[in-house]
Amino acid sequence: MKVALFGATGRVGHAILTLLLEQGIEVTAMVRNPEKMQPHAKLSVLQGDAKNSADIVKATLGVNAIISALGTDKTSVLTEFTSHIVPIMHQQQLKRIITIGTAGILNSRAEPGLLRYQSSESKRKSITAAQEHHKVFNILKDTALEWTIVCPTYLPTGASTDDYIVMRDYLPEGAVQTTTGDTALFTVKELMKNEHLGYRVGIKSPRY
Repeated sequence: MKVALFGATGRVGHAILTLLLEQGIEVTAMVRNPEKMQPHAKLSVLQGDAKNSADIVKATLGVNAIISALGTDKTSVLTEFTSHIVPIMHQQQLKRIITIGTAGILNSRAEPGLLRYQSSESKRKSITAAQEHHKVFNILKDTALEWTIVCPTYLPTGASTDDYIVMRDYLPEGAVQTTTGDTALFTVKELMKNEHLGYRVGIKSPRY
């Protein structure tokens, strides 16, 4: 298997990259700053911009799946990337894409019909990031792609516990945090098992 990974220098993206390489999976990582990447026999690094369609095409040639761990950076990078990746995947006959989202775009229990970031469940003052992730969700759900959006809540840097709980379209009850390690571990397992095609998946790590 060969995977195109976007956002590999971020906290979650780096953790995903480490796990993919440990599994012997070939990775093409497109990054803005290649000097941040450590060389590896299974890793190809391309310098590029996730908002540039031509760069994305180069990064996805010959791969079997796409993983995006891109952050919002208070910009439109997520929606621009997604608007490019969908037609590129169709052109290259790729089906599988996993993206890292946010728990804000999961369904609200308190106010049915709303997403968490739109409801009283959200405690964040800014909804900019959630709005970007919501746009990505809207783009993907209207495609025939085999997509999964991994939706962690408060995201401290931490190791994988392999003791996480997941739930489709909702945040698991009592969720307080999702470590970067658990987010990455679930993402790689989902890549291998394809158990949640067409779903947003809330994920809860144990609280220490």
